[in-house]
Amino acid sequence: MRQKNEDRQLTKAEMEIMNVLWEKGEDMTTHEIIEEYPEPKPAYSTIATFLKILTNKGFIQSRKQEGGGKTFVFTPTISREAYTNRVMKEVKSTFFGNSLKSMLSFFARQEEVSEEELKEIVEMIKRK
Repeated sequence: MRQKNEDRQLTKAEMEIMNVLWEKGEDMTTHEIIEEYPEPKPAYSTIATFLKILTNKGFIQSRKQEGGGKTFVFTPTISREAYTNRVMKEVKSTFFGNSLKSMLSFFARQEEVSEEELKEIVEMIKRK
């Protein structure tokens, strides 16, 4: 049974597959997904298993490829931006008491943001 992806998180391996699908921006077969991986390529069965998991979690959908016999193509059901937005909201809520100010100051300190970068960030926020 498929679960809604609103409550689900991606594992590192699942995220790798989603990144391939998001970067390509088109329906892909299992073999096409594997082709996008660096060497050593994962086994077909490994990718197929993760595609089934992602389908069950509701992150992708599949359909038979036209004229492709038993070949399926996979499409994300959520954009990278929508998933990132959801995860960042959860991070803000869980780790920073829902305070954007606390979250931004944490990253500014951890990443050792330069004065110039801070000015650029402030300008981007002002242009919003």
